[in-house]
Amino acid sequence: MQDDGAPDADRNTRWAENRTDWAEDRTLQANERTFAGWMRTGMASVALALGLRALFGAFEPTWLAKTVASIFLLTAIGIFWTARRNASKTLERLNDHRAQPLSPRSFTLLAASLTFGALATGTLLWLL
Repeated sequence: MQDDGAPDADRNTRWAENRTDWAEDRTLQANERTFAGWMRTGMASVALALGLRALFGAFEPTWLAKTVASIFLLTAIGIFWTARRNASKTLERLNDHRAQPLSPRSFTLLAASLTFGALATGTLLWLL
């Protein structure tokens, strides 16, 4: 009687499925790290706006320095929301297995809170 190797095939299939599941979980975690990296980039843009204000505090005309700083604040807001959109789209395409990824709502809350901070920073820059 010939052995058809079915138990080995089943085991190999399970191993392949596990490797695929682990790869999806790693990709979900990489997605969160990428999102965090984009948030840091946006915050660096906010810091640059504040630095410009400090550097050109006595610059005349003041509206020009404030406008340049505002461009960096608007860039930061664009970065926050682009990162949120991309992270949410990636999350929709993948399934979590053992990883517990952030929800799309968490991405939105983080982007919204950093947007609020950037807008508040811009308001303060124009009031000074």
